[in-house]
Amino acid sequence: MTAHPVLLRPETLSLRERAMRAVPAEETISSEALLKGRREVLIQHGDKLYRLRHTSNDKLILTK
Repeated sequence: MTAHPVLLRPETLSLRERAMRAVPAEETISSEALLKGRREVLIQHGDKLYRLRHTSNDKLILTK
């Protein structure tokens, strides 16, 4: 017996699921391209503002 794929209408998917399907996972943006030599950048996402910081421990932190 073969499994049939589940077909979902786009309106039944959550926003996160639709966003994940919109951009292939193979596309990668380097942190250097985002930060452009800075230690932090502000990112506007809809009506929210986020801060992406590059820490002294070489980690990235995204906060609201």
